Amino acid sequence: MSSRAIRFLEDHKSETASGFVDEAAWRRENAGWLRWSRQLAVNLIGYMQDNGMKRADLALKLGVSPQYVSKLLSGTENLSFKSIANIEEKLGISCLTIQ
Repeated sequence: MSSRAIRFLEDHKSETASGFVDEAAWRRENAGWLRWSRQLAVNLIGYMQDNGMKRADLALKLGVSPQYVSKLLSGTENLSFKSIANIEEKLGISCLTIQ
């Protein structure tokens, strides 16, 4: 790498350390429930597409805030079985399947 490029990188490096390593460790530790959360998110997105819905529409149907729907759709929300059952009941769909 040229010294000009190295100087550029040094001049523009961040003062704070990256959280990449910590985030990767967290994802590894929580891989099990994150897999379920992503499956739920994919099913909700499919439901929205099939029914021509936006986040606000889904929030109204579920009786929650649009911000909470955003959390659900992120695939990183740790939900209880009760919460999942409530979503399934209100939408009339199965969100999770055991394989």
